[in-house]
Amino acid sequence: MIVAARSVEAMNKGLRDAIVDQLRACTTKEQLLAFDERFNQETNAGPLYAVICGFLHDRTISRAVAAIWLKTLLDDREEKLKAKSKTSETGLWIKKEKI
Repeated sequence: MIVAARSVEAMNKGLRDAIVDQLRACTTKEQLLAFDERFNQETNAGPLYAVICGFLHDRTISRAVAAIWLKTLLDDREEKLKAKSKTSETGLWIKKEKI
């Protein structure tokens, strides 16, 4: 978290404001997740969730707004992990034979 806080502190005010504006422009879960993917691929500022935490720490955004964004990102990651877990479990079925 210290790295994320430093990363946010290193951003100039214009860049921080632009990121917050883009986040606020996301009105649906799909838009936020698309922005998350694009942000994580195109920047070296760290993962979006860490940047949001840095904004929260610096009081750039409200707790309520941060909670909504972070919950959306965490729920998506949880869904992906469950799907991946189910996929890997189906490949591990081993037929047990009696000796």
